[in-house]
Amino acid sequence: MAGVRRLILLRHGQTEWNASDRMQGQIDTELSELGRRQAKDCAPDMACRDLVHIVSSDLKRAHDTALAVSDHAGLPVVTDPRLRETNLGEWEGLDHIQVDTMHPGARKEWRMDPTFTPPGGESKLEVGARALPVVHELFNEREDWPGRTILLVAHGGLIAALTAAVLELPPANWPALGGLANTSWVQLSSHGPSFERPGWRLDVWNAAAKVAPDVL
Repeated sequence: MAGVRRLILLRHGQTEWNASDRMQGQIDTELSELGRRQAKDCAPDMACRDLVHIVSSDLKRAHDTALAVSDHAGLPVVTDPRLRETNLGEWEGLDHIQVDTMHPGARKEWRMDPTFTPPGGESKLEVGARALPVVHELFNEREDWPGRTILLVAHGGLIAALTAAVLELPPANWPALGGLANTSWVQLSSHGPSFERPGWRLDVWNAAAKVAPDVL
């Protein structure tokens, strides 16, 4: 395992909007009291001995979750706006019932079709394309990554799209990666010989969590 690159993708802790099924998207919401506890509780496990780098979405709910891990790991948090949640356009700020009333069937189509774009927002394919260069840059620039772990702290929709993009899944198979619960995590590992042949594997999905009731 000496040359294996391990990538952990951690979803942020709960927000009040998560609890009330409101569509956050890129609105910069705060962690709830429960969400702050979740971040502190998961931090010791995320701050593994071989962790060498932490990158977070610049939205507060993800960044504050990352800072909880940082406190345990003794590593700084680098923020990257490319790890922001899906831009949900006109859906942002609405709850599920409101979206379903205004656009009947649209949320189901959005779950099933990664090319579907919420009004004024971005598709899952666009989200994956936005975030994938983050992983590519880390692969090329972090010479200390082989045999160690890098942690990305982000959002459910972003993590699902990025995972599908890293694994080069056909778009028709993207819906197989379902919702993530708050502070649940995904693990990918690269076993290949080079950037051109990274040999990515999905090791863990939605770990330490129940199946999420929401989709982001």
